[in-house]
Amino acid sequence: MRPDTTIQSPAHVRPGNIGLFSAPWPLYNRPSIQLGALKAYLDTQFPALPVTCLHFYLPVAEALGFQVYQAVGRKSWQAESVYAALLYPERMKTVEKLFYKEAAGNPPEERLDFRAIVSAVKTASDDLIQQTDWTTFDLAGFSICVCQLTSTLYFIREIKKRCSSLPVVIGGSLVSGISPTGLFQHFPEIDYLVRGEGERPLGRLVQKILAGNLSSDAHGMPGVLARNSPQSECHASFDQVADLDHLPRPDYDDYFRLLETLAPERQFFPHLPMEISRGCWWTAGRKNRKKTGCAFCNLNLQWQGYRSKTPSVVARQIDELTSRYQTLSVSIVDNVLPAKNTATIFTELTDLKKDLDLFCELRATVSPDILLEMRRAGVRQVQIGIEALGSRLLRKMNKGTTTIQNIEAMKHCEELGIVNGSNLILHFPGSDEEDVAETLRCLEFVLPFRPLKTVEFRLGLGSPVMHAAETYGIKATFNHPNYRLLLPPEVSRSTRWIHQAYQGDLLKQRKIWKKVKLRIAAWQAEYAALRRDSDQGPILGYQDGRDFLIIRQKRPGDDPLTHRLKGSSRKIYLFCRRQRKQERILAQFKDITIDKLLPFLEMMVKKRLMFEENGVYLSLATAIKASQTFSVPLQSPYE
Repeated sequence: MRPDTTIQSPAHVRPGNIGLFSAPWPLYNRPSIQLGALKAYLDTQFPALPVTCLHFYLPVAEALGFQVYQAVGRKSWQAESVYAALLYPERMKTVEKLFYKEAAGNPPEERLDFRAIVSAVKTASDDLIQQTDWTTFDLAGFSICVCQLTSTLYFIREIKKRCSSLPVVIGGSLVSGISPTGLFQHFPEIDYLVRGEGERPLGRLVQKILAGNLSSDAHGMPGVLARNSPQSECHASFDQVADLDHLPRPDYDDYFRLLETLAPERQFFPHLPMEISRGCWWTAGRKNRKKTGCAFCNLNLQWQGYRSKTPSVVARQIDELTSRYQTLSVSIVDNVLPAKNTATIFTELTDLKKDLDLFCELRATVSPDILLEMRRAGVRQVQIGIEALGSRLLRKMNKGTTTIQNIEAMKHCEELGIVNGSNLILHFPGSDEEDVAETLRCLEFVLPFRPLKTVEFRLGLGSPVMHAAETYGIKATFNHPNYRLLLPPEVSRSTRWIHQAYQGDLLKQRKIWKKVKLRIAAWQAEYAALRRDSDQGPILGYQDGRDFLIIRQKRPGDDPLTHRLKGSSRKIYLFCRRQRKQERILAQFKDITIDKLLPFLEMMVKKRLMFEENGVYLSLATAIKASQTFSVPLQSPYE
């Protein structure tokens, strides 16, 4: 593999040691891909340089108990509260109120004792700090992603108390979009901030360390800001790797060495994070499309454009990862799968002849053929960018998808036994009663499929909604009020943080979407009951008798309904297993006139055996044999 040749090692260097750190609250059963990718990159650039990855969240999780750790980390404000209390102990009571407010909706088995958690986390964190010789490091790099703001700031502050001369650089998705002025002002322990992805900027900092001329001046270093950088450089340009094929596979050796130190009964088989691409091709857009990207999304602030690895590189690196670490669970952490080469990627993964357990995120435009190839390769869970069940609302969100595409993706996942952990966004600004009515109508057609999870709309810094606030009925935007509870006033006001709030139609949104929230709760209960109590087979399934078709439609608290389709009716229903336009159906069955076709299609829609949108039809029943081939677990291992 050809390394990135733009960063050169100095001819004469002194020994160095680089520390890369990840604080709570990432998933404890995954090594940090941020740390693993950075370490692997530095190894290619500086082969003799010791680079140590400290996954501090794993020993904290073990000390706290994996179940408690997971329960705390499931909600971002809940998780941020714990280290906020350690960072600012004088704010303990205020932070505690926020914690219990966020924990109010937790199930009974996740009742959490804030003071006990804070005490246990402090003990575990301070032990980690005291057991580490910080004088051996020449640079400490901290990755700050979801739920890691207060925990990282706490570790940095405590570490600098013990080794004030240690240069500290931060980066990650949670700080890529914010102005660094407030961070540098209120956290003097931070020396540098990386804007965007970290490989090349970090490599340049390391190059200066090895040459012995690192100072707090980062002027002229693309992607790097220092506390004394001119105000004009507060939004430094990115410095990205152009070709992802030149990046080595992540190095997770340090995580697995740490895992081996746990008691035998505490050890587990981790999920290995893997990148196929960076950025989002839907956000990157096309030159002839003015409006790009999902309106609510700010996940791509740290990228410019979209890049992806070639299929052969993807397959080889996943093969190497699973063989080296002797585990088969791989989480593809891309924001979205590539628009091209997806089928080839999963065909090559199938050819590895490994029983992989894969997770990935994808758009609802994925074809049934690609979904089938993904299932063969080992995809067991996906998160599809569904977000809404109403094309009118999907247009407001700029999803670039339709309701029937969403439903078709849900249906094929159900048929193939792929666990679909997708979301439905409630309270999207600018949505109205017509959007709610369309959602409620469409919900009645997806009841046979795994329920969506409701999430409330969150205004993200830098999202299209924020940039075009007036378009969505937003009168003013500001930092989320919870920052005022987590942080002292001067700190909370010092910058625009990643989580924003707004003044607009929120009260209206909560009122009109209440019916949808209740209906989805009922759907979740009905689905669980039918899957638990029923015999084998899908909730809405069919069996093909060659010249007739039997459809079985299970109902909660009642006997199943059965339907028999014969002759042309059978053929049309099977033809519409994929969405078909009315004109395409007529072209396929030339002996059927429209006056005969439409009554049949309307009857199928009325019985909720088919879904229709703008003259496009989709049969909803799934093949019983296909559904029996792959079991659909009630509880996802990724939840």
